[in-house]
Amino acid sequence: EEEDEALEELLGPSPLAPGPGAQRVAVVHPAVKWGPQKSPLTTAELQIAEAVALVDTLQNWTVLDKIIIPTKNPNKKFVFGKGNFQVLTEKIKKLPHVTAVFLNVERISSLTKKELEGAWGVQVFDRYTVVLHIFRCNARTKEAKLQVALAEIPLLRSNLKNEVSQRDQQRGGSRYIMGSGETFLETQNRVLKERELKIRNALEKLRRKRALLRTQRRKCEFPMVSVMGYTNCGKTTLIKALTGEAGLQPRDQLFATLDITAHAGYLPSHMPVIYVDTIGFLTDLPHNLVESFSATLEEVAYSDLIVHVRDITHPETILQKATVLSVLRNLNLPSHLLDSMVEVHNKVDLIERYKPTEENALAVSALHGHGLEELKQEIEKKILTATGKKILTVNINLEGPQLSWLYKEATVQEVEVMPEDGTARVKVIIGSSAFGRYKNLFPNSEIFMS
Repeated sequence: EEEDEALEELLGPSPLAPGPGAQRVAVVHPAVKWGPQKSPLTTAELQIAEAVALVDTLQNWTVLDKIIIPTKNPNKKFVFGKGNFQVLTEKIKKLPHVTAVFLNVERISSLTKKELEGAWGVQVFDRYTVVLHIFRCNARTKEAKLQVALAEIPLLRSNLKNEVSQRDQQRGGSRYIMGSGETFLETQNRVLKERELKIRNALEKLRRKRALLRTQRRKCEFPMVSVMGYTNCGKTTLIKALTGEAGLQPRDQLFATLDITAHAGYLPSHMPVIYVDTIGFLTDLPHNLVESFSATLEEVAYSDLIVHVRDITHPETILQKATVLSVLRNLNLPSHLLDSMVEVHNKVDLIERYKPTEENALAVSALHGHGLEELKQEIEKKILTATGKKILTVNINLEGPQLSWLYKEATVQEVEVMPEDGTARVKVIIGSSAFGRYKNLFPNSEIFMS
């Protein structure tokens, strides 16, 4: 009970949440015209479209206007040059009932945020705060909520520095608290450090619990397939199509899935497999945010296969692929997982006569079921290689315990009974440890490799 109370305290209302009220937002994209910060794989129009999609994900948030303004260096204090900043300020001031500006950059400093809010008279959000708020709204489990709370710590630290500098300006220097010898900044930093430690400890407990569940799954020898991709590429829809799980309700929005969820399905050989749905990725997703969810993504390292789903209709599909692969490489996954990855081109029903140009990519429509059988066969082939499972035919005596043992410990595919001599030929898929046990228990059994 004490643990639950401590957890509830950590998961209480966030001091950073913009509040439940409606937001009327101006989306501003600083378009870098040239230089190393300009991405060759996208355009300002596509980047602002994604920013608008992020705002549309949030309930009661409305986009009033989208504004693209050129800049040479988005990292400077006011983001834009003097003239463009003036033009932008006039545009924002003219917008009816505007309550916030979403500046489409990865992260702005607390000083820049303060200056911009002073100039525009409204709240200013960057990608970090908007994505974090979407996470906050979508977090359902304790683990997801704790990970959001962990991702908030760097922002709270940044806000604290800003608050302290304001106090110092107003009071002419730091004040010690109640003669404790600690400044306000030191006290608040200590409180934040303690909070971070509590969150990390709580996440570690949940991680250990998940490791235990993973060990139990390993004992059952269920292969695990992690389904990954850019946010809103159709991962959940594909898992629903592969498993037939009616309870899965895919949502057409960014970051609909924050928690790892596992779903059982069967491959063409009737082998059971667990599909793991994971958090989607996003370009310019701040490092702290990815790090906060690394506990969730840790599950991927223990899978037998990764399926990388791409929305092939998206104009930025190449950039999205590069983003996903970059994050996967940074997770330090075993090389065999990256090498054996299956690439799925989803939503091909929206493109006439689509044929993948990439070698080994499979074209599917998760929504209409196109290409699913070929995908299942490819998954099965890769799983057999990854897990060392074998497809065997064994001759058994029907009076003995072999058949019931095989049903319990392996995947029985076919049973051909020979009534004249009371035997049967059984085709099975069996893991290496179960195969070892079978040979020890039934040394006289005839075994044929398929």
